[in-house]
Amino acid sequence: MSVTVEVFSLLTDFDIGLFKAGRHYRLYEKLGSQTVFINGRQGVYFAVWAPNAQSVSVIGNFNGWNPHSHQLFVRWDESGIWEGVVYDIHIGEVYKYHITTHQGEKLEKGDPFALVAELPPKTASIVGTTWYKWGDERWMRDRKERNRLDRPFSVYEMHIGSWMRDPNHPERFLSYREIADKLVPYIKNMGFTHVEFMPLMEHPYYPSWGYQITGYFAASARYGGPQDLMFLIDQLHKNDIGVILDWVPSHFPGDAHGLWRFDGSALYEHEDPRKGFHPDWKSYIFNYGRNEVRSFLISNALFWLDRYHIDGLRVDAVASMLYLDYSRNEGEWIPNEFGGRENLEAVAFLKEFNEAVYANYPDVQTIAEESTSWPGVSKPTYDNGLGFGMKWMMGWMHDTLDYFSEDPIHRKYHHDRLTFATVYAYHEHFMLPLSHDEVVYGKQSLIYKMPGDEWQKFANLRALYLYMFTFSGTKLLFMGGEFGQTSEWNVNQSLDWHLLDYTPHRGMQQFVKQLNHLYKAEPALYEKAFSEAGFEWLEYGDRDRSVFAYIRKGHDRHNDLVVVLNLTPVVWEDYRLGVPASGNWEVIFNSDEEGFYGSGIDSRNAKSEALPWMGRAHSIVVSLPPLGGLVLKLTQ
Repeated sequence: MSVTVEVFSLLTDFDIGLFKAGRHYRLYEKLGSQTVFINGRQGVYFAVWAPNAQSVSVIGNFNGWNPHSHQLFVRWDESGIWEGVVYDIHIGEVYKYHITTHQGEKLEKGDPFALVAELPPKTASIVGTTWYKWGDERWMRDRKERNRLDRPFSVYEMHIGSWMRDPNHPERFLSYREIADKLVPYIKNMGFTHVEFMPLMEHPYYPSWGYQITGYFAASARYGGPQDLMFLIDQLHKNDIGVILDWVPSHFPGDAHGLWRFDGSALYEHEDPRKGFHPDWKSYIFNYGRNEVRSFLISNALFWLDRYHIDGLRVDAVASMLYLDYSRNEGEWIPNEFGGRENLEAVAFLKEFNEAVYANYPDVQTIAEESTSWPGVSKPTYDNGLGFGMKWMMGWMHDTLDYFSEDPIHRKYHHDRLTFATVYAYHEHFMLPLSHDEVVYGKQSLIYKMPGDEWQKFANLRALYLYMFTFSGTKLLFMGGEFGQTSEWNVNQSLDWHLLDYTPHRGMQQFVKQLNHLYKAEPALYEKAFSEAGFEWLEYGDRDRSVFAYIRKGHDRHNDLVVVLNLTPVVWEDYRLGVPASGNWEVIFNSDEEGFYGSGIDSRNAKSEALPWMGRAHSIVVSLPPLGGLVLKLTQ
């Protein structure tokens, strides 16, 4: 057959130098499949990194999947990149790379840089485009103000495929556009500032929740194409809702069409399974010491920020990246050059990733899911930190859920589980997460973690949420938690929206809505979210009555708030509380309101007395509702 691929390159010598050095952060503009016009003729430029290949060809419907008809050319510069232009094919064309290795192995691989992938279980790539006419100019212009660390940050974490499905056909996913019609008004009404999507990159195994990725640059075809996802993000932005995306640079699956042994060698992963295989997830660990792999990963991070206008990246499983012995027994891991367990290559990669993100998009946030005490996760790299904007506060989550799961009669013996958090709360920029991981695998839903009868379960959960939203740090709540989903999260079905037919669940939803509005309306709850100057205990020793009281402070002391929690089912009448200033203290929020499915105990506003209490010159007397809390503010 005649030659049907033309020699052509979008890559300059400068590109190749950056790629080899691990400093090319826009590879998606050069590799993969790119539509080109040459001498008035349209074609598609293909470029793929496969240094162990003996030959590489493009196969697809356009050539009958013939590996001999469209062979690419290897570059002369020892970059390992194969490239060339195929004419008379267009956007929408299905393709793979046919790779013959130096060992004679024949492989068929999807394009690591494909913008579109076939709907699983099909595995081919599709020539695509990320062109979209955006309408979110106002959001992008103002994002630097909305996305700052001293602004409200209340995140609704969700999995698109199981948030809501077609009620008439529960097995059918809603498309990105259909979800936009329902999600945008819902989030806006509920008052969350951001949505966090669990991974939307293409993944072959749906029950992996998106964390086993084969198409790092392709939005999952289960819900539509790139422009459909962009439409969803655009609509969220137009309604002042930020978008965070889960990103998974920690591991990838061993599917035959994916990155695993891409050119017959351990190209993206380590050859030695003690460094390259993840025992928990039966997946493969990126080789962070390989320059080209770092270019691939950082280019991918910037791709989502660039082409999809993503406002933040939540980086999954950072702890598994940092430690060479993560989930490994003695003899199953290789120490670093100094004999330690720290993965120095991963540490350097994470620092470089954060530096690249903030250098190019200073108004976004990176958030680490990191469950250990690694120091300086959210400190700048110039201060020997990893450079993340925030870190999930896993210790707070575990201690808080452990405390609230206790029967109130025993809580006095576990009092310090709530007070201990302030010992380390300001070591990092912490986000308080009640995430998907806490409502699966037999852990029960949040509402069923709570003790007591139905009323007490809902009261306990409202009290937990009030504590969460008035404590230092930013907030994250997994979908369903806002209305008290009773069953564990099931990725294969919709949330139980029918529960909103019942008063307790409607009350919980209304409570979370009002809590979000309180959080956004009161600067004391967010202006000093990561500073001990923004939090002060009033009462942390009243174990017998399980009462906690604290002050939240902003830049203006006139906006200070007093929060008091009663975590027993007993009403504490005439509870004396020290206050930071004299005057009238108004109850601006009560978790026990009847509209929230509370008991409606009347907690009136209180005028301070010149009676010293709790180390304060003035005090007030209030009635503390059962399993509830109050937020008070000084009025003139």
